[in-house]
Amino acid sequence: MNASFVLYMILNTLLVLALAPLFISLIKKVKAATQGRAGPPLLQTYATIVKLLKKEVVYSPNSSWIMRVTPYISMAAILVAALFVPLAFVPEEVGGIGNIILFLYLLALAKFFTALAGLDAGSSFGGMGSSREMSISAIIEPTTIIVFAALAFVFKTLSIFGMFSTSAGGFPAPTLILMGISLFIIIIVETSRIPVDNPETHLELTMIHEGMILEQSGRNLALMELSAAIKLTVLMALLINLLAPFGLATTLTAAGILLAAVLFLIKAGILAIIIGLFESSMSKMRFFRLPNLFAMAFFFSTLVIIIEVFS
Repeated sequence: MNASFVLYMILNTLLVLALAPLFISLIKKVKAATQGRAGPPLLQTYATIVKLLKKEVVYSPNSSWIMRVTPYISMAAILVAALFVPLAFVPEEVGGIGNIILFLYLLALAKFFTALAGLDAGSSFGGMGSSREMSISAIIEPTTIIVFAALAFVFKTLSIFGMFSTSAGGFPAPTLILMGISLFIIIIVETSRIPVDNPETHLELTMIHEGMILEQSGRNLALMELSAAIKLTVLMALLINLLAPFGLATTLTAAGILLAAVLFLIKAGILAIIIGLFESSMSKMRFFRLPNLFAMAFFFSTLVIIIEVFS
């Protein structure tokens, strides 16, 4: 582990922590604009997290240690997963980090403990949210595996860093478009966005992710909200750096890293606007129609594999 890699870990972690709440606010702002409303300020999510950090944590009398450790496990798992996806700077030596299989396991670990915490409080809302989340996961996880298997098959590597390097060298446009559609669907599903879930409601008939964290409070709720924002940012960065890898800094210079960070902010901002417009153009799907959306990602990723086999 050299100095370049240590600096990468610090910079990547600080960058994802600094930018993640911004994209959540930007999506809300875009959705509000399409509805003719002013919407929240772009810094509202930062203010909300700071406010929650100052509040007292209240636990259900039925809860166990699972409720207490889940926010920290979720945050730790997502932050480690964030190290697998460079936002602005790619070190020369990655120290073995970047394996796409371990990346998926880290995301699954955070989801697993979040679902356990929803059940742990003994709340009917939490249990309902966890049940729905696991039902959706049972369907989407095989699709997610196929999508990422297609990425590994096409780029001939399990390393996300290697994928970015190959993509930067040029890749057939049809293949990138198909993979981009599949990854976009994965982002929508994994981050509980419309049409899969509505992250801005607490209605009993619609909430999934919000139901699982309904019993969280204070700094625990702040950590859960921040980890969800980081997960969205990391998945967005994965899509961005595969479709538009330009701008990633490969040399350890202040000017290069600053330029790369600004370019990532612009690219991720554009993607956040697209997500906001996509959500505004659709309504939440009925629960039993969700497999149709997942099947689309499965089909496109399978098609990518077939194209690569016969090309």
